Amino acid sequence: MNRAKLLWVLSCVATCWLNFQQASIAQTFGIELHNNVMPASGGMGGASVSKPQDLQSAIAGNPSTLRQFQGTQFSFGGAWADVDYSVTQNSQLPLVGVSPYSATSSTPGGLLGNIGVTQDLDSSGLPATMGLGLITDAGGGVNFRGVPESNGTAAQYVALDIVAGVGLSVTDNLTLGASGSLGTSYFDGPFTDLAGMTTAYGVRGTLGANYQVTQFTSVGAYWQTKKHLNFEDALLLPVLGTARDISFEHPSNVVFGIANNRLMDGRLLLATDIVFKQYSNADTLRAIYRDQWAFQFGAQYSATPKTALRLGYVYAQNPMKAAQLEGFGGNLLPDGIPAVRYVQGQFAAITEHRITCGVGVKDLRPGMDVDLFAGYGFDADDQFAATSVSLTGNYWVGFGSTWHFGAH
Repeated sequence: MNRAKLLWVLSCVATCWLNFQQASIAQTFGIELHNNVMPASGGMGGASVSKPQDLQSAIAGNPSTLRQFQGTQFSFGGAWADVDYSVTQNSQLPLVGVSPYSATSSTPGGLLGNIGVTQDLDSSGLPATMGLGLITDAGGGVNFRGVPESNGTAAQYVALDIVAGVGLSVTDNLTLGASGSLGTSYFDGPFTDLAGMTTAYGVRGTLGANYQVTQFTSVGAYWQTKKHLNFEDALLLPVLGTARDISFEHPSNVVFGIANNRLMDGRLLLATDIVFKQYSNADTLRAIYRDQWAFQFGAQYSATPKTALRLGYVYAQNPMKAAQLEGFGGNLLPDGIPAVRYVQGQFAAITEHRITCGVGVKDLRPGMDVDLFAGYGFDADDQFAATSVSLTGNYWVGFGSTWHFGAH
């Protein structure tokens, strides 16, 4: 099979995969993943803002770092994520028909696919690199429909993005970049049987910069706009008897990163990312999340010219906000604040501490690299008035294969 056919087949397989996946809430920040399941960054706690080690992280994150990928490169990556998500409801919600119960979600683990391609334009006289990717942006879900007392409680959210970006070398040390995404999102719940699965589309923009401060140290940053989605006729309130839309937004993000490879004769790369997520101005999500800080720490040691070992640690602030009466995308829920707390129990992104590891092998076959990674989230629990949540068995594993054509 020639290279063109190989790329076409892999692209088709990956596209189909992205369209049929489910997502787990195990390793998200709020609902978004921030490169935690990318082929190389997945082993480094997602740290990738200034010196990404895989092209999907540059496409989905800081677009200015696309300039670090030369020639033509194509990468196919995927991950499996799972968590035991348990909810105990200690009081009734009479208007939505929920009675006390205790159960573990039956939602299976999720397949998370990410593919990308980059092409530099140096041969055309332009100091730029383009990137295109199919990216799993966000996800989470629970299912308690098998528990009669839950009255069909289930919630699912998955966001899949087509991302196109470009990085431009302004000087020898400074690169700038911009990217845009068109996303398809699927939303079900979290209003017991008051809601059904609906689809919406949204756009988002990202601006980024990266600067080589010294021979060994670089710093980068990017700003990401909100992504607005309108889920039409997603909610059927029994009092009104008519379907209503839900306005839903991904938050705007500000992310900063620093990377250094001075130690061990350049064989040890250390990277740190700082993520700020502004949920306070995001429709629907501001009802359950407050603004969130997350810190990603990653290390990569080049044991041999062809082998890299990776470790990572992530601290993500618990974003769950205090109880208050808040509308969900323009809709007030029956049962008031207790219903808001019950919804928080379905999207409880409460895992604060995570560790990761990975390995990368260059030229496993001529021009082909392979990456493997795994992560574990420490057990977490939280209490939302009469609703308590516990997350255990929180893990994810993944891989990536990258083909290089032209400059390596």
